[in-house]
Amino acid sequence: MRSRSAAALFALLAAASLAGCAGGAAERSEPSTGAAPPETGDPAAFAQAEEWLEAAALPPGAVRSDASAGEFLSFTGWPCTPVEELEGFWTIPDATVADTANWLLANPTADLTTTAVGPYPDDPALDNLTVGYIPADGAQEGVVYTVVRTPDGVAVRAEVAALTEAAACPELPDGGTLGPPGQG
Repeated sequence: MRSRSAAALFALLAAASLAGCAGGAAERSEPSTGAAPPETGDPAAFAQAEEWLEAAALPPGAVRSDASAGEFLSFTGWPCTPVEELEGFWTIPDATVADTANWLLANPTADLTTTAVGPYPDDPALDNLTVGYIPADGAQEGVVYTVVRTPDGVAVRAEVAALTEAAACPELPDGGTLGPPGQG
């Protein structure tokens, strides 16, 4: 009787031990941005998108927010697919659209290169601007920031896309080329 109880106890402890290990592994694989696992099944693309989002450079006073922080009426259509996409949102009290966009231009995210044509004039009529960043000339991946005016400052959305290994870009007629991300 005693050996049966000891065996049952050992089996129970072993199962609990394994469950604890599995839980730890799941926690470690959870992205630090809180994003869902890769939609495309390409962990390298997901990791790249997450790295760019984590490296997002925002002006002093920026506060991480949610999608309801501002009214974003446009989005970036990434022409090459499939891609891993992530988003981040921030608010910046007492900031203007132009000042924020110009700050983004002067402070690149990670090792990315801007596609923007600024600097932008400090015009109170500006209610939104985009600033794009790509890893290399001609790339169709990277980060596009959209800055929109809010009643108490601005809201910023970062749209991030990383190409998967299987990504393909559409062929354009008559030798056309794709414009850089963030250029509308």
